[in-house]
Amino acid sequence: MAYGLARRELRPRVPLLPGEGERHHLTSLEGLAALSLDALSSVAYGPEAIVLVLIAAGTGALTATLPVTLVIAGLLAVLVVSYGQVIAVHPDGGGAYAVAKKDLGPRTSYLAAASLVVDYVLTVTVSLAAGAASLASAFPSLGSYLLEICLIGLALLTAVNLRGVAESARVLMLPTVLFIASILGIIVIGLLRDHPADVVGDAQPTHATEVLGLLLILKAFSSGCSALTGVEAIANAVPAFREPRVRRAQRTELMLGALLGLMLIGLAVLIRRDHVAPREGVTVLAQLTAGSYGTGWAYYATNLVVTGVLLFAANTSFGGLPVLMSLLARDHRLPHLFGLRKERPVYRWGVLALAVLAALLLIAVNADTHRMIPLFAIGVFIGFTISQVGLVRHWAGQRPPGWLRRAVLNGFGAVLTSVACVVLLTTKFLEGAWVVVVAVPLLMLLFARVQRYYTAVGLELGLGEIPPPLRRTDSLVIVPVGEVSKLTQHALTAARALGHEVVAVAVHSDPAKVRALEESWDRWDPGVRLDVIDSPQRSLVQPIVDYVQRAAEGGRQIAVLIPEVEPLHRRYQILQNQRGLLLAAVLRARTDVVVCVVPYRLSL
Repeated sequence: MAYGLARRELRPRVPLLPGEGERHHLTSLEGLAALSLDALSSVAYGPEAIVLVLIAAGTGALTATLPVTLVIAGLLAVLVVSYGQVIAVHPDGGGAYAVAKKDLGPRTSYLAAASLVVDYVLTVTVSLAAGAASLASAFPSLGSYLLEICLIGLALLTAVNLRGVAESARVLMLPTVLFIASILGIIVIGLLRDHPADVVGDAQPTHATEVLGLLLILKAFSSGCSALTGVEAIANAVPAFREPRVRRAQRTELMLGALLGLMLIGLAVLIRRDHVAPREGVTVLAQLTAGSYGTGWAYYATNLVVTGVLLFAANTSFGGLPVLMSLLARDHRLPHLFGLRKERPVYRWGVLALAVLAALLLIAVNADTHRMIPLFAIGVFIGFTISQVGLVRHWAGQRPPGWLRRAVLNGFGAVLTSVACVVLLTTKFLEGAWVVVVAVPLLMLLFARVQRYYTAVGLELGLGEIPPPLRRTDSLVIVPVGEVSKLTQHALTAARALGHEVVAVAVHSDPAKVRALEESWDRWDPGVRLDVIDSPQRSLVQPIVDYVQRAAEGGRQIAVLIPEVEPLHRRYQILQNQRGLLLAAVLRARTDVVVCVVPYRLSL
């Protein structure tokens, strides 16, 4: 031991790639940026959804915006507390799916998973479309390029999330802070003004077509509840947080609830006081921004911030859906590749699947926000209701101290969310909600069929059973060769390590080449028998396949070892003979023999 040096453990120090290690998981503030932007940014379209429903009863009905928002804020408080309980009970993530699987049975868990998948895909599309609409409010000339703006934003988010959710959280931290400061600034400055500083957009004629009654209030409530989307995302992505994960995730959920509730109520107060009605070419939030900041640089800056955050709000789905899909894959309800990830904590197949589905939906609806919101909210409320009912079942079964109070709270939340879901489904069915009614059962059928397949495969493979003793059988290793070379020597050396009997097989159509090969083989004398197959049609693959099938007729264990040249540089790969890979593919398709490909690596 050397004097003057501190003792240290001798262990290899491997440099971490982006996304590796505990420090690349989320803190509470990073979780707020990465997983809560969907919920926070919903203030851009949630209050507007209420106004669009109430205006059917005339401008005087807009006074009901504040009471409806207060009820939504109350539901938000119930959901925040409930999802804090979900985080504690299910720290592995999954949200409503995990609750349903544990407490409500497999069919309900299928329903929860299907609704969450629909919700996450629509979160991406609605956020991107709303962001593009906000940008067009500030710059009307962009109004004809909404779809292109959405697709560019989707590509950017996909690229960022393929590097890891923690990296995306750091990218989103600054836009999140600017967005919260902008919205709170609109509320504070707007309340300090006696009247709006400026008015934007063209006035629209208003004709009362309905009476402000209970049904219209319920429709406004269910539409405004689109502002609650994303509240469940933190509970779905608990494994993405740093230790202690449960405490950090619960803290993030509370911060989200407080900020979202404050912003919703503040904007509703301004809408009621200033009688803000829909106007042509601008959003309701843009009108409130002009009313507080005027139409100077602050107006354009705020709209740009709102646009950016709405585009990035889709990141909530990129943080939540791949984790959910990995849980479904672990439960054998989706292909297992969705549970694969590399060294970085990123489920890349889930990220790519979400990007493709979102792009297809955006193209199908031409990036129209209002066509997607009815579809959006139904999936959200299904998940909300299932998680609430599941927690009631959990508390009734476990009966910990204070269980009755918790069960009553969750039961009240389940009633509210189920009422909102039924109202929205019945009033918006013909406007597009029928798509969810079709998509959710199809997804449930997909999960059930995939699980049935994996169950059948497990039975056939005898998973979980003790197999019979091993049988000792003679093995034969067949090596296709072309001529005597270092490649042949490399392949035969590997083959002799695999089995006690090795035979080299060559296919030729020219008798002169056959004699030359046999003479070279005799001079080399590798101790391996050479069989030459005559092929007048100059076919290579089929003669070897026939040879292998004849050799395997007696039940003997056969392995085929195929040598393959691999150049150092990928650009030379196309110059190599690909017949070895073709032979391997045909052998796997037509025989039950073991197929091995041994590489011979070139230096160029």
